[in-house]
Amino acid sequence: MKRLGVLAPFNKNDPESQINLAAFRQRLADLGWAEGRNVAIDYRFASGSTELIRGAAAELVANSPDVIYAASNVSIIALQKVTTVIPIIFTQVSDPVGSGFVASLAKPGGNITGFQGYEPAIGGKWLEVLHEIAPELRRVAVLLNPSVSANVTFLDAAKDAAQSAHEHY
Repeated sequence: MKRLGVLAPFNKNDPESQINLAAFRQRLADLGWAEGRNVAIDYRFASGSTELIRGAAAELVANSPDVIYAASNVSIIALQKVTTVIPIIFTQVSDPVGSGFVASLAKPGGNITGFQGYEPAIGGKWLEVLHEIAPELRRVAVLLNPSVSANVTFLDAAKDAAQSAHEHY
């Protein structure tokens, strides 16, 4: 039996989380993996707490799964600190290259690979959508953590879009 670890930063009882988990289990089943039959899944949820995610990452790694599925940058950061050997597959991660999780999306290297959640240019698109909704909008505040490279790239794209909009309007 294969062992799969799942590290999620969200609350297990959140309705959206339940939908995502059901889809995850269904897709595994579609691929021939049935929980309890040929795969054991060890779930850890952190309910938005960075401290809980660190502990959950350490617990998962201590159980020696064959692979870990992780959602979010915070999950990957925690897992990087506790394993360089167990394969980790991520989703819902932004700027995995700039964040230092992988060398490139085409050739990630190391034990981490996955799917980028957002293209950095989306920051500019978000600003464009705001302008479409409220054409009279002249100021936008952006709250971000500057130590997260994805936030910085989103902000840079938004600044570029704002400059372009200013030149056109």
